[in-house]
Amino acid sequence: MNKVFLHIEGLAVLVLSLYFYGYSQFSWLLFFILLLAPDISMFGYLINNQIGARLYNLFHTFTIVIIVIFCGLLLENQTALAIGLIWSAHIGMDRMIGYGLKYPTDFKDNHMNRV
Repeated sequence: MNKVFLHIEGLAVLVLSLYFYGYSQFSWLLFFILLLAPDISMFGYLINNQIGARLYNLFHTFTIVIIVIFCGLLLENQTALAIGLIWSAHIGMDRMIGYGLKYPTDFKDNHMNRV
């Protein structure tokens, strides 16, 4: 049951991110170009599993995203706000389909399931 809630939570984050992105009238071209950008962090796995997991998790937690969105709002920086919303949409999309934070054992091991 908890796994279902994590998927629903991911869907909610994705939908809200899309809503606020559209509401702000940001470029949809930019959205689709940057949507998968956080997955560049997977290149850390070329070094080893531990560095790969740490780098991936850094780019796939909401902590930095919330700071980017907050700074965008506080400083009225539309670019930061757009990037933060795209980034949160990416994380929400990942959670919705079952990709979670990685364990250092293997790329397939994450907090939601073994993919």
